[in-house]
Amino acid sequence: MTDLQISLIAIGGTIVVGVISYNKWQEHKSRKSVQRAFSNDHDDVLMQPAAAADGAPDTRHEPSFAAPDTSAADADETADAVPADAAARDAADAQMPLPAQDLPLDPLIDCNIPLMLEGTVHGAQILPALQTLGQIGGKPIHFIGLREDQVWEAVRSGGTYSALQAGVQLANRSSALNELEYSELVMRLREVADQLGAEPDVPDMAEVVDVARELHSFITEHDAQLGINIRSNGAPWALDSLRTMLEKQGFEQRPDGRFSMPDGDGGNLFLLSANAPAGAATTARLTLLLEVPCVAPLRDGFGAMTACARVMAGKLDGSVVDDGDQILSGEALAEIAAQVAAFYDDMEAAEIPAGSNRAQRLFR
Repeated sequence: MTDLQISLIAIGGTIVVGVISYNKWQEHKSRKSVQRAFSNDHDDVLMQPAAAADGAPDTRHEPSFAAPDTSAADADETADAVPADAAARDAADAQMPLPAQDLPLDPLIDCNIPLMLEGTVHGAQILPALQTLGQIGGKPIHFIGLREDQVWEAVRSGGTYSALQAGVQLANRSSALNELEYSELVMRLREVADQLGAEPDVPDMAEVVDVARELHSFITEHDAQLGINIRSNGAPWALDSLRTMLEKQGFEQRPDGRFSMPDGDGGNLFLLSANAPAGAATTARLTLLLEVPCVAPLRDGFGAMTACARVMAGKLDGSVVDDGDQILSGEALAEIAAQVAAFYDDMEAAEIPAGSNRAQRLFR
């Protein structure tokens, strides 16, 4: 073996040792971040079922008329109340300056990743780089910055920031953030950070994915959709005449063909489907649908929907029935209303109130 070969081997060994040492240092940084953000001194973000007065786990039967993409048996399953402690997710930020209002990052439902800057940066200079990273796996990514007055805000063109945070939503109706998506996020975030001269403090993948799965489990258990129907007692109704009547009732037609009843603030109280294929001229059944977690209790979406169904049934010579074509009596509707109220209590206990911005983001 020549002196040159021996020298090359020695250099190669030194490089390998250096790489291993650097990776160990990075792992140590991540571990410290996880210990702060997921401290065992706090309960998990989505904790255990709440206890009833007698100490037994509290259970609840969700309304069972309809649930998206589930069988009737699934709709009758009990769902545990899942109280949440936001401190379990934002312990790392306990000493940080107070945020401005209406931040796009939420410590309960987003994985927040600090980006350490070498100095101050201007929003106009960094926004083009940040805007290249808008979502991962259908889950939105947002950025906030620490202003000169020590207040956090969504990064804007006219701002100047001494620190940044990136946040990716942990789950939505479709899925939880998984290992592949998180790896892609970290890789792309490092690319963005390199452009900004920043260093991301990345939490441990296993910890983040576990919390994402817990959050998605909560979404699945509380993704309730209530449906009631108006059945014709005689001949089918002409769709053209129905459309005119629905518009007079206050409905607005959507691009997908359904009609929505607006809540007056830019949202929807409930939807209506004519149950007719494209090109059909008549229908003998209308279905009203309430996305329970997306409507605030104070709006009484279920009460408004049932009242609308009764009025329309009277005008159309129809009957208000369930999915099994059984007449829905006032007593049956009152029982369902009580179940809806219990459902709202569950969501409130989990710090994800129905109709809140948090719920609207999760149940998309």
